[in-house]
Amino acid sequence: MIVCVCRSISDREIARHARAGMSFDDIQFELGVATQCGQCESCAREVHAQCACSGGVAALHCESSTVKESAEWPNSSSVAA
Repeated sequence: MIVCVCRSISDREIARHARAGMSFDDIQFELGVATQCGQCESCAREVHAQCACSGGVAALHCESSTVKESAEWPNSSSVAA
């Protein structure tokens, strides 16, 4: 979805930069988002806030010192090589 109409910046572009560890100010400087009319700033900041903290890392269930496979993930023996 286009967040910044003035600069044609999508939520995906903002998210990609946020996941790369860029601050909102850095993204603003790099992409120009929320630098013209300002109507998109709250939405752009919200996208940044949602994506900056999410690491996209799979959750592991640990018991003592061993790691178990989650039920959501197929066993490595059931995956065709």
